[in-house]
Amino acid sequence: MSSTSHAVQIPKHGDSSVLAYVPVPKPTPKPDQVLVKVAYAGVNFIDTYQRSGLYPQTLPFIVGREGSGEIVEVGPEVKGDFKVGDRVAFMGPGSYAEYDAVSTLSVAKLPDAVSLEQGAALLLQGLTAWSLVRQAYKVEKGDWVLIHAAAGGVGLLLCQMCKLLGANVIGTTSSEAKAQLAKANGADYIVDYSNGYDELVSKVNELTGNKGVNVVLDGVGASTFDVSLKVVRRLGTVISFGNASGAVPPVNIMRLAEKNIRLMRTTLFQYITTREEFDALSSELLGLVAEGKLQFAIHKVYPIQDVKQAHDDLEGRKTTGKLLLKL
Repeated sequence: MSSTSHAVQIPKHGDSSVLAYVPVPKPTPKPDQVLVKVAYAGVNFIDTYQRSGLYPQTLPFIVGREGSGEIVEVGPEVKGDFKVGDRVAFMGPGSYAEYDAVSTLSVAKLPDAVSLEQGAALLLQGLTAWSLVRQAYKVEKGDWVLIHAAAGGVGLLLCQMCKLLGANVIGTTSSEAKAQLAKANGADYIVDYSNGYDELVSKVNELTGNKGVNVVLDGVGASTFDVSLKVVRRLGTVISFGNASGAVPPVNIMRLAEKNIRLMRTTLFQYITTREEFDALSSELLGLVAEGKLQFAIHKVYPIQDVKQAHDDLEGRKTTGKLLLKL
């Protein structure tokens, strides 16, 4: 096999213009890793944060945090039943590449009923969403849940999951088309925030008898944080898990005292620090997909050479559902 490969690498932090598909050395798996011939790579906001420098990386840096493909080499110390030829989904750095060497701590074998496209789309966003509704806040039947950016990749999954768990779902979107998509994925009520968030406060009060929602799931960040605190009920929970509009500014903790609000800033990776934790979440998630209970909306599949456009579309809020790169 050739010792060279290609990958999307950045020489410096910046906008999408720094992304370049270039020749790189083919990775050699460590003893506890598998080498995956990548079929599809998932595109996520974390990729844009790392590219821009919001989450600084050691440069040069191969972009990407998840993908799917086929195992072509297994390290000698790999535990479990991984073998050459297995179809897998994985999380790990450097997935925008023809080959990626990844730790088996975050590799999942795909059931026959789950495609490679679904595999590349499901782990990072799917596990993020599932950890939010099962661990960060255990959604129960009858809860009122507010999901910001309900037509985004994680938002659509959260809508479906919360409905599966019996909750009342309020979503925010920025257009009628996105509103219809969120409703098709389980949102009971939608508020358009394109003209601000005043309507959201009145709508939540109307629906909940002025109590507010039990939990806000907020992946937007700076622009939604204040209204999230307004619409959550006394003893409610606000979970911030993303920075789509920028990072939330420093918070005066006394703001939480008015309603004894629980505030969390979560990251998926602190829920999957061991193989056991990863298996517990991923097996539940893959089961839901294989049984047809959870649909992953794939917005568009871009050739890897169009990676700049994929990033621009994601950051420009032009998408609904998941973006994939085809290697």
